This record gives sequence, C-alpha cells and structure tokens, in this order.
Amino acid sequence: MTGAVLWSPPADVRETSRIGHYLKWLRDERGLEFADYDGLYAWSVTDLDGFWRSVWDYFEVIAHDQPTDTLPNRTMPGAEWFPGATLNYAEHVLRMPGLADDDPVVLAYSQTRSATTLTAAQLREEVRRVRAGLKGLGVTKGDRVAAYAPNIPETYVLFLATASLGAIFSSCAPEFGTRSVTDRWRQIEPKVLVAVDGYRYGDKDIDRRSELAEIRAALPSVEHLITIGYLHGGGDFSELSGDEPMSFEAVPFKHPLYVLYSSGTTGLPKPIVHGHGGILLEHLKMLALHHDLGPGDRFFWFTTTGWMMWNFLVSAPAVGAATVMFDGNPGYPDLTTLWQLPDLTYFGTSAPFLMACRKAGVEVPANRLKAVGSTGAPLPPEGFDWVYEHVGKDLQLQSLSGGTDVCTGFVGGVPLLPVVAGVISCRALGSRVEAYDPTGTPVIGELGELVITAPMPSMPVGFWGDTDGSRYREAYFDVFPGVWRHGDWITIGADGSCVITGRSDATLNRGGVRLGTSEFYSVVENIDAIVDSVVVHLDRVDELLLFVVLAEGRELDEELRGQIRRELRAALSPRHVPDEIHQVRAVPRTLSAKKLEVPVKRILTGTPVESAAAKGALANPESLVEFESFARSREQ
Repeated sequence: MTGAVLWSPPADVRETSRIGHYLKWLRDERGLEFADYDGLYAWSVTDLDGFWRSVWDYFEVIAHDQPTDTLPNRTMPGAEWFPGATLNYAEHVLRMPGLADDDPVVLAYSQTRSATTLTAAQLREEVRRVRAGLKGLGVTKGDRVAAYAPNIPETYVLFLATASLGAIFSSCAPEFGTRSVTDRWRQIEPKVLVAVDGYRYGDKDIDRRSELAEIRAALPSVEHLITIGYLHGGGDFSELSGDEPMSFEAVPFKHPLYVLYSSGTTGLPKPIVHGHGGILLEHLKMLALHHDLGPGDRFFWFTTTGWMMWNFLVSAPAVGAATVMFDGNPGYPDLTTLWQLPDLTYFGTSAPFLMACRKAGVEVPANRLKAVGSTGAPLPPEGFDWVYEHVGKDLQLQSLSGGTDVCTGFVGGVPLLPVVAGVISCRALGSRVEAYDPTGTPVIGELGELVITAPMPSMPVGFWGDTDGSRYREAYFDVFPGVWRHGDWITIGADGSCVITGRSDATLNRGGVRLGTSEFYSVVENIDAIVDSVVVHLDRVDELLLFVVLAEGRELDEELRGQIRRELRAALSPRHVPDEIHQVRAVPRTLSAKKLEVPVKRILTGTPVESAAAKGALANPESLVEFESFARSREQ
C-alpha cells in the first residue's frame, strides 16, 4: 500500500533479530529457505503442520507426554492440535530462558504504592508459595480462581500459581462495578476469590470494600475470599502459603488456562476459554518472532487486568523478556507519566493514547526504545508521524490488531518489513487472514470482512457452559460456514499489508477497559426518565457520546445528566462516564428491534446517511436524520 516509509529494517536484520535466527534454524534443521517475509508467511499458512511443529521444536516446548500428531483435524470449529501432548503454560513462563536468578523479571510501577521489582528467583519462589497456599485451600485441576485486582505482581503470581495446578484463572479490573463483575463470574462459579480493598487512580483513593462485599454475596460458589491490602494495608494474601515444593500439573494441550470475556455487546459477556498449549505457542511466536523480545528486553504495555493485553503482556518471561507493569492513571499528573518509566525497550499502548499525546503536544524524554506497539483502535497516519517525530526516529512502530477471542494480534509488524504511515505491515505468521466481500469471495485491495480461513492454536477451546458448542459457532461461524468471521473491516494490499477500518460491531474501549454496550444500556435504561439510549465511542478522538430518549414530560437537565454519570460510574467504571450526553427523539433500530450503534458511529465520523445504513432494514429510518444534523453541527 502507498504511504510514507517511516522506518526500514537494518541491513543486518537477519543476523540481529530473533526471526532472523529462526530463519537460519529453518534452513539448518528443516532444509527450508525463504528469501523474504512473504515467502515465510505463505509457507506458515499453507503448511500448518510444518509451521506450528517448527514453533514447538524451535522454542523447545516442554512436553510431559509427546504429541502423536500436529493437526490431524483442521475443520473449524473443532480443529485438533497436538493430540496426546501434555504440558503446562506456567512451567514455560517460569523457565525464563536466558535470565539468571538475580535478573529482574517483573518491574511494577503504581500510583498506590512504591515501585516493586521481582527477580527471576523471587518470582519462582512467590509462585511456589502461593501455589502451596491454594493447594492447601483445596484448589485442584479444573477449579476456578478469580482475581478482582489490578496490574500488580500479586495478580501475576496468583495467575501463574493457578495455572501450575491446572486450575483456571479469571480476572476483572477493580474499576469494574459490581454488575460487570458478577455478570462474568456467575457463569464460571469461582472457588477462590482474591481481591484488593481499593486503589489510587492519580490523586484519588478509590475504596472497593463495599463493592467487594456485594460481589462476594453474589457468588455463592466462593469458598475462600483472600484480600490484598493494596490501598488500606493489611489483608491476608501474604498468608496464602505452604511448604509444598514447586511442580507443574501436566495437562492436555487444550486444557483451560483462563477465561476471558467478550465485551457483552449482545447479552451477557461471553466466557471465552483459552487453553494452555494454544496460548503458549501463539505467545512464543508473537513475542519473539514479531515483537523481537528476548533476554535484556523490558516489555511494557499499558493495560488493565480486564483486557486481553494483560494476558499477552505477562507471557513475556517465556521468551526471556522482563514484564513491566503500571497501575494508575496514565494521564496523571500529565501524559508524560508512562513515557518516564525507566529503561523500557518496548512501549505498548493504545492508538487513542498516542493521539492524545499528539494533541497535547507531549515532549517524550530520551529513551532506549527499539519498538512502540499500538492497538485498541486504528492508528491514523498522523499518529505514525507523531511517534517518529517525538518518540524516536530509529524505533519500529508496530500497529497491530487481534482480539480477546484469540488473545493475540493476527495482523501487526515484524522486524523484516518497513513501517508505512497508517498501514499495518503484515499478517502474522500462522494467521491466514483474508478479506471477504458479502458473497464470501476473497478480495485484495478492497474493503472486506476480516476472516480467518485456517485454524490457529489460540482459537478458543470454547465458551464456558456452552456444552453443545452452539454459542461458539454462532459467534464466529454463522456468516461464513467453516470460516472465522472476526467482526472487523479490513483492506489487504497486494503486498500483504493491511488497514483495519474499525469494528463491524460495537465495543467501548477506553484506557484498557473494554465494555459492551448491552452492559452500558442495562444501567442507563434502568433510570426512570430514560426510555431508550445509544452510546458511541469515537476512537480517533477517544470521545464517548451518549444519546438518550426521555419519557414524556422529562427534560435532559444537569440533574439528570449527573444521575446518569453517577450510576454509570458506580455500576461499570469511571472510564465509561460519557464525555457528552444529548437528547434525541429516537434510537435507530432494525426491523427486529436491534439498535444500530455502528451506523450511528459512521454518521458521526462523516459517513453520509445513505452509506451508513440500509434504510429498508430500519424500523425508523427517519431517526438517522437527527444524528446527521448533530454531526454537521460539530463540524461548524
């Protein structure tokens, strides 16, 4: 695709990068030689058995029982990976290849307490201790352990300890309100709940003890509540201990590792189950071969524990890199806060954050960054320009996109390819991403539905409680049978580069907290004065707009606006309080009464009404006119 080339691979990239070492290994061990990334990619998505077995062997996966095959059944859904194999994800993270016992591996920064560092030896000992404590509470393979906790070392240690037992982990960020949490965890029925008592966000203390009491009361499955005195001190997390030696439960490749959640755009958030083996292989591939991480690197991504980027971030030690954590307000006291974290080599964030830094004229201090990662929304060309003008001229900017559904990015960057403004460099190895037109025909150079036409190991094991697989099939395979439809709009260039235009569904994503509109509406429309509502997040400017239809005789005054904001803050999170609230006469709905968030969003970002929605499919097409007028007024 055309655009300004902002960075080019160095001449010695094959000698200095991890993917270069992998290419040499393929030549020496497999007799495979590839002249460029295009050739390597084509092989990786056509010879799935050969590619994924090479990942297994190259990274020396520890198998307690060896697999009898690689991919005997590639039908989607239901593809079977590495049958017969047993392993444990946590064993590979705690292996920490290339790191000595006294090397720092977790560096945690917080606005609630002072910075914390764990060495490799300390992390292993902390996991051993907490694992023994969980085992003493009766936690065994298949039990669920939930964390209502932020991006801090205790959450990480708990996750690894849980995984080492073959138990199943699930986390919610503590800014989530009671309803958001219980909607998720009632579905999986955790046995143990570990939670903080509160946190500091910038200069504000946020007490969560009352929310925790409500969550505990709503989860009768919880047999043990363990608290971390993160804000007020105390708590009994340090007592979660025992003398049990460290060991790892050998589990099948697809044994559940953790449960992540869809945003809840339609109904309850879907509990997405990810397996030990699939997550391990995918993260080894992505972190090492695409992000070029290894010993000596300090990998940071601004995220909360309610976003899949946390799960991605904390896999870094599996490739020998240190994990850098931050908990707090990234804009306090100003937008330079994250840029001042010391000695990072990879800085990951969201496109809206980069655009906010650009708008605020942030001056980034001198750094040793070799890469900046951007996800969460499309990064426009001016965002690329800002990074190279104000962050560093020699670093690689990696714009990537993926999802909670696969817990990775399936399009992104790679050290072998240049960076072009506004463009995602490539499709990731092993990810057969295509653009489909409405007939299911692949297109190049045209806008289409993002689909995945071959299985990936990190596709979900399934949805929790979906015994017949019907919800899983409906979520991804009902539009194009046998093909994964992801819900993004994508244009794939002839050179393999990509442009993501945005979601083809509606998700609210602010500051690492992802939330579905259905959860939002359940709060807003519970207010007596409100008959209907529609919420839209404008990604480029990171603006949340709420439109409400009021009961007869009511008006949208400051008292009602204040009530809406208070209830959203209490039930969901402070980050989902709208920037603006406006009154409209009607919300656009389909003939089957579904709200049309995406057409409203397109109208508000400049798309003509006739292109934004098919009026024949609407029960009230006249409702779109009001949003068009609103968009026009904002341009003036």
